[in-house]
Amino acid sequence: MPADSGSSLNETLQTIRNRHSIRTFTKEDVPDDYIKILLQAANEAPSAHNQQSWRFIVLREEKRHELSHLVTTRSSDFPRPASALLRMAARSIVSAPVVIAIVNTGDLIRHGTELFKVEEVMAKDFFRTMEIQSSAAAVQNLLLAATSLGLGAVWLGILFLIKDDVLHFLGEPKGEFMAVVPVGYAAAVCSGPQKQPVEMKVKFLDS
Repeated sequence: MPADSGSSLNETLQTIRNRHSIRTFTKEDVPDDYIKILLQAANEAPSAHNQQSWRFIVLREEKRHELSHLVTTRSSDFPRPASALLRMAARSIVSAPVVIAIVNTGDLIRHGTELFKVEEVMAKDFFRTMEIQSSAAAVQNLLLAATSLGLGAVWLGILFLIKDDVLHFLGEPKGEFMAVVPVGYAAAVCSGPQKQPVEMKVKFLDS
């Protein structure tokens, strides 16, 4: 049955509708049990060939401050507005009680090029794309799980500008995907940005 209003949505669809980016957080800590739930939800995301070629790194205490300092320092290497967005990301990192980073391992790229008997360059690009898609699905699962628990979170996409620096800080090898997600309780209640009508984004091919 079509759902025309928020009140008629089931719980899953309501969580999707309620999710929006939260960038400032209270000082209240996130329980360890909640962090485990978030990580489990991320790990249950669909992945190409069920390889789960991702790794989750949880940052708390001083490590958050160190990452924030790294981002702030690197922000001066970029012109506006990138530098301003990087500094904003650094503030979100230090504001949140916990930060979860998601990186890809490259396992699918390495194994896939052996499985597919096609040109190596083509196979590598194919599996590289699938690793990125899989890891992005894991991040979305994490974001939705956070919303369902009454938590706020934000995917700091601007940090991809300094991906290799962040991966080095995390102790991870250079890879194709890196996401940093601060998580905590929202400092203020706010609504997300107005979305464009879905009708503007859909094309039907019937014949």
